[in-house]
Amino acid sequence: MAQLSVLMSIYINEKTEYVQACFESLLGQTVQADEWVIVEDGPLTAEMYKLINRFQMEHPELIKRVKLNSNQGLGIALRIGVENCSNEIIARMDTDDIARQDRFEKQLKEFDIDPELDICGSQIDEFDDDPDIIVSKRIVPIKHEDIIEYQKLRDAFNHMTVMYKKKAVLSAGNYQKCPLMEDTYLWARMIMNGSKCLNIDEALVHVRIGKEMIKRRGGWDYLKKYCYGQKMVHKTGYTSWFNYIYISSIQFFVALMPSGMRAIVFKKLLHK
Repeated sequence: MAQLSVLMSIYINEKTEYVQACFESLLGQTVQADEWVIVEDGPLTAEMYKLINRFQMEHPELIKRVKLNSNQGLGIALRIGVENCSNEIIARMDTDDIARQDRFEKQLKEFDIDPELDICGSQIDEFDDDPDIIVSKRIVPIKHEDIIEYQKLRDAFNHMTVMYKKKAVLSAGNYQKCPLMEDTYLWARMIMNGSKCLNIDEALVHVRIGKEMIKRRGGWDYLKKYCYGQKMVHKTGYTSWFNYIYISSIQFFVALMPSGMRAIVFKKLLHK
């Protein structure tokens, strides 16, 4: 199998216990990555530095740290991270989520089967506090043609599950600054650039949602950033004005409804 880099970004508000659980899930993979690229997006807490230092001392050949002097946001952090990955195949991972033990094995196998494949994601299982108690799922299309159509209205990839080729990401312009929509903007440009897509019809990552995530998905500030991001996607020519208005209208109601109601919408309507 091809050599693999894992790309992660950490910023000051993340919890050490979540990051530790994430790291342990990566160490427990049936096929190990050759490199973890950890982008430290601005100064971190003393506890977080202690945790990363410990893992680095235990696995010095595995961990590559990229330290940014100030918080740049996810898009810029991942852009720099991609550029610092040593391997052609890169797996994205959010540091508060947990990878299923066979995640890397299953995705790398797909790249071996199809040398033309550029990006491979999967379904996700979502949990609040206990990863063994699944509260919802996010199901995305599997086949390339279905992914292309679905992406015009909703993200056809669960970002924290994707594994992609570095050259395909760079050829499409890499991650760019597009708050809340860094991945959406990248998928559109990759698809328009001819990238071949696939999703594995299994939940290879357990994703932490919880009350804080639901809260972050609401309010005027979130709505303005979301609509701005969708407008950037539209400007690529990938989506129509109808797509933009339709998506933004739905998000208007979801973002401005009470958090309790938004949680129900996420878990019961937008997800399954």
